[in-house]
Amino acid sequence: MSSVLSKVAVVGSGISGAVCAWSLARNGVSVTLFESARGPGGRMSQRREIAEDGKELHFDHGAPYFTVSSPEVSSLVREWESKNLCAEWKESFGIFDCFSNQFTSIEQEGASGRYVGTPGMNSICKALCHEPGVESKFGVSVGRMEWLERDNSWLLLGTDGQSLGQFEGIVASDKNIVSPRFTSVTGRVPPLDLSLVPDLAVMLQNIPVIPCFALMLAFEQPLSMIPFKGFSIKNSKVLSWAYCDSSKPGHSSASERWILHSTKEYAERVIAEYGLQKPSDATLKKVVEELYQELQSIGLNMPRPFFMKAHRWGSAFPAASIAREEKCFWDGSKRVAICGDFCVSPNIEGAILSGLAAASKFQQILSYL
Repeated sequence: MSSVLSKVAVVGSGISGAVCAWSLARNGVSVTLFESARGPGGRMSQRREIAEDGKELHFDHGAPYFTVSSPEVSSLVREWESKNLCAEWKESFGIFDCFSNQFTSIEQEGASGRYVGTPGMNSICKALCHEPGVESKFGVSVGRMEWLERDNSWLLLGTDGQSLGQFEGIVASDKNIVSPRFTSVTGRVPPLDLSLVPDLAVMLQNIPVIPCFALMLAFEQPLSMIPFKGFSIKNSKVLSWAYCDSSKPGHSSASERWILHSTKEYAERVIAEYGLQKPSDATLKKVVEELYQELQSIGLNMPRPFFMKAHRWGSAFPAASIAREEKCFWDGSKRVAICGDFCVSPNIEGAILSGLAAASKFQQILSYL
């Protein structure tokens, strides 16, 4: 193979970046994946917590599940199922109306299945990030991406200014890597200067997002008063969704664990008051009490959990898809791909399709060598 495309850097280990890295490595490209967090997954990550009594708890606190409709993703899911990386979540789901205080079912004949990673939502990303040909570096933040015209390659620098290596191509799978929102959160300029890829700049400047707070709860006993293992919440200004994480296949059922998601409006109100920076412990404690109070007020009459903790998803959920036809953004002159669910559709399947599309752009280069 020509050295024109021997090394590619993938920034971000959510499902889009992980799928892209795996696909590139499978086609003989040496991939280095950088992730600022301790582990892979993005909003498919799993949170590990320790209760006051020392009990270990795990929560899929981002995307609760994913559905599949495209042949490409269906094929991948079958492969992942054969490796015990995911399974269908065959529980019943419903709606709770806060006005009527009643549950109704939303199950329909022939509806597409709900899939979850096993034993956690991050299992798929973990496996993809450790495929042969993929070198994953967790806990490493990319501070700057510099184009070296003379070498026709990219130099990646850490937040400390130290070199992370030179690469013939880069994939950015985190939309914030090119967004002004990055500065609001971190106080630093975005790692990728969009003036280097002006054709992409206009489309990527302000991708709309939906913020959300997740409340993780653990109970000593099953909540038998709730007839569904997942339900949307109607006519609440605070809560939008709830699901029983411990009911998922392959997940620990030692404690009954539930996760609640706030409404967009509630999250925006908190962010407007406290800002986009990482929320303080005091702010998160306030969110815990407000979300739990809303849960109590809707009349489900449940016992108090022995564990409660909140997490903010400031910009993980995109509100628009801005590259539907191409499925990713691509600058062939500098070999830059930008992928994610904000490109195709705002869900896990969209993220997977975008990661595959980004990898295919590099594979087209290889086909001409």
